[in-house]
Amino acid sequence: MTDAAAPARAQPNRDWRIIGLIGTGHFLSHFYLLCLAPLFPIWREEFGVSYAVLGLSIALMSATTGLLQTPIGFLVDRHGARPFLVGGTLLMALSIAAMAFAPNYWVILALAIASGIGNSVIHPADYAILGSSISETRIGRAFAMHTLTGNLGFAAAPLAIGLMTQTMGLGWRPALLMAGLVGVPVVGAIVMQSRILQDQVRVKKAGAPLGREVLLSRTMLMFFAFFLLSAMAGVGVQSFLVALLDKLWATPLAVSSLTLTGYVVGATGGVLVGGWYADRYTSHFTFVTGLTVLSIVLLLAIGLVPLPDVVLPLVALLAGGSLGASRTPRDVMVKHAAPPGQMGKVFGFISSGLPLGSALTPVPFGLMLDNGVPWLVMPTVAALLVASLFCAGTARGGALRAARAPSPLPAE
Repeated sequence: MTDAAAPARAQPNRDWRIIGLIGTGHFLSHFYLLCLAPLFPIWREEFGVSYAVLGLSIALMSATTGLLQTPIGFLVDRHGARPFLVGGTLLMALSIAAMAFAPNYWVILALAIASGIGNSVIHPADYAILGSSISETRIGRAFAMHTLTGNLGFAAAPLAIGLMTQTMGLGWRPALLMAGLVGVPVVGAIVMQSRILQDQVRVKKAGAPLGREVLLSRTMLMFFAFFLLSAMAGVGVQSFLVALLDKLWATPLAVSSLTLTGYVVGATGGVLVGGWYADRYTSHFTFVTGLTVLSIVLLLAIGLVPLPDVVLPLVALLAGGSLGASRTPRDVMVKHAAPPGQMGKVFGFISSGLPLGSALTPVPFGLMLDNGVPWLVMPTVAALLVASLFCAGTARGGALRAARAPSPLPAE
């Protein structure tokens, strides 16, 4: 064992403390992205605006987050991730809390943009810190927990806001104030524990590719397309599975809802399996390919074969679990392909494919249902997943060639 490896392997508690800190911030990031939607019926009555206008709050927050991730990634790589993580988390939390004092809906829209600016820091800063702070023997599980905490944030937001406004009888203003202020002690914990959060080493090597060259390389563009296409396929299933089953097989609502729940539970829990695999084996692309193909077969079965009601949730659970498990090795592949000192911009750019992909497919899939061709939905999902595998294979090939290439000679 080398001197460098011994401390990393001897300090699993330190790794898990880092994972807990970063994961809590990621939980809040996803929580804040979805905490406004449950308030729409209340806001519609109070502010007298349409649901379309209300939807602008989420659209502006999400768009701001997605658009700024790459520029923030450049800043993270140049100046370090920790100050951006602290500032971004505090900004998104206080922006949500400040909505409690908004005199009108237009102030809420401005604060939604501010929260989106803070939220844009999370992915580039989180991955830069995790990639530099966590020992290689636990990096897969670290990425898996990062994904899991984000999913839990999405799940918790409607429940928490609903409990505060409906069950506890709080108005929407105290509910948002409490939700926003929860982020303050999280920021405090990050500041107090910041000594264990290691920034990536900034490499200045003659001949090394510049940031734009890295992001516009074939490898990174293919990874971006991989994330984009995966998100397009995933949101198609999650958004329209219930309606699809009704259109195709007249599946009872209770069964189709349970089927969707099975898919989501599988996709969420599967990331932990993927993290365990990524830490123990190196054949990441083979694992991703095998599980994606299995998920394609199962999703096609749901969309093309009238399965018994009792079987549908189980098939969806396995399909979601297969896709979920393939996600963590995918993130580890990106980490290994990122040049030293450029994790922030790489993950900021590539992960922006997720919200973009999620925005592209709902309308086309909805048109398929509206125009009497619901049977096209799952084959289209399958085609998107096949295309994502092609992009992943191309990206992996480019990363392997770059790793074998000789290092540039230093300038004389």
